[in-house]
Amino acid sequence: MVKQKKGLFQRFLDMIETLGNKLPHPITLFAILALLVVLLSALLSPLGISVEHPGKEGEMVEINNLLSSEGIQYIFTSMTDNFIGFAPLGVVLVTMLGIGVAERTGLISALLRGFVLSVPKRFITAGLVFAGIMSSVASDAGYVVLPPLGALIFVALGRHPLAGLAAAFAGVSAGFSANLFLSATDALLGELTIAAASIIDPAYAEGMNIAMNYYFIIVSVFILTFIGAWVTERVVEPRLGKYKGDQKEELEGLQPIEKKGLVWATLSLIVALIIMSFLIVPENAPMRGDNGEIIQSPFMSSLVPIIAILFFVPGLVYGKITKVIRNDKDVATQLSDTMASMGMFIVLAFTAGQFVAFFNESHMGLVLGVYGAEFLDSINLSGIPLILAFVVITAFINLFIGSASAKWAMMAPIFVPIMMQLGYSPELTQMAYRVADSTTNIITPLMTYFAIIIAFAQKYDKKMGIGTLISVMLPYSLYFLIGWTIVLIVWMLFGIDLGPGSPILYNS
Repeated sequence: MVKQKKGLFQRFLDMIETLGNKLPHPITLFAILALLVVLLSALLSPLGISVEHPGKEGEMVEINNLLSSEGIQYIFTSMTDNFIGFAPLGVVLVTMLGIGVAERTGLISALLRGFVLSVPKRFITAGLVFAGIMSSVASDAGYVVLPPLGALIFVALGRHPLAGLAAAFAGVSAGFSANLFLSATDALLGELTIAAASIIDPAYAEGMNIAMNYYFIIVSVFILTFIGAWVTERVVEPRLGKYKGDQKEELEGLQPIEKKGLVWATLSLIVALIIMSFLIVPENAPMRGDNGEIIQSPFMSSLVPIIAILFFVPGLVYGKITKVIRNDKDVATQLSDTMASMGMFIVLAFTAGQFVAFFNESHMGLVLGVYGAEFLDSINLSGIPLILAFVVITAFINLFIGSASAKWAMMAPIFVPIMMQLGYSPELTQMAYRVADSTTNIITPLMTYFAIIIAFAQKYDKKMGIGTLISVMLPYSLYFLIGWTIVLIVWMLFGIDLGPGSPILYNS
């Protein structure tokens, strides 16, 4: 029997899978990077490399040797503070306290199912993609609920189930950086960006907030929903053809108790919003800033606990109505289970915190930012070509390292200062990163939920494997990447703020 020769693209995917599997775990990777920073600082410090601090005229900055007596003292005395002070640690844990209750009581799942099942048939594809995009507020719930639900709905409607699964998967994973609400992703990435911006300009960083991309991600929801629906119906579904399997499914709507829970959860959310509005809307409200400002105010600085509260309250009410929560012990159990599920992130925060702190203390990020900006300026790479290059680099790296927070923790201290030196805001750099990071999730075999999606798909196609799933998802990845990047470029050309007080350009 002659073995069929693999095509170029299949060999490329095999290479990605092989190389990606050889990479150490992100926890180990950050430990290695922290050690490399220490060693590099010792090697580069004697060379006398120095640059003028971009934010402090006349002040020269040299690379700090972390293997000197002072450097070794810093490593050991700061280790605990580096962990506790890791920018995303607190904000992610606080946010997940609220989101975790909403997810574990079943509120998020019921919302997603209720929305998709209530959408008219002609809008069901767009509804699936939209629900997938919106599911990013609930951590991993979208991966577990929507792809199998999408397949079930499509086969019940006489359409190919894999097209429904693909549409949902595209929304959940390739569009996870878009949303109508702020989520843990905004908090996690935003804190890393603010920390990176402070390397160049601490004063500018103080005025930043985690809602820095909010305007853009709201518009992105509708753009990506349209693109995802179009790709499903015009590209993916025709390619899959008519479904010839014997799987027959019946759609089951929400149970009466779930509907009742949703009604009361919605009412509780409205009440919470009304109470919150009294703290923000009146001219002399306590959450307003000086002179009644909203952009620079305690409100913008308190978005993390506000997000947590606005998820916790309806989650608690839903749980009480559906009897998932019977007493305070059940609430405590759900909160502790949520924190237990964050164990991997907490350990990652320890090693990532050391890397980020060592990198900043060595001053290598500042020096690299100045020299990197000078190099890009010397080759006249700026404006749209610069952003396109950054998007392509990020999208490629994402094929090998799936974790958005891990990649940004590594990339932000390097690229944010470089972009600021070239006149582009940290907010723009973060949004360009989010566009690229999201869109290639669905074509890398290293994505955490890739194997689970294959398992869902094998219910309808026993031969489904990595290559087949990637071939189905590739059109989404390409169209999302191209379409979303075009939107970002248009946004840049018009100079529209990306979020509250978040400009395109950086003025030192």
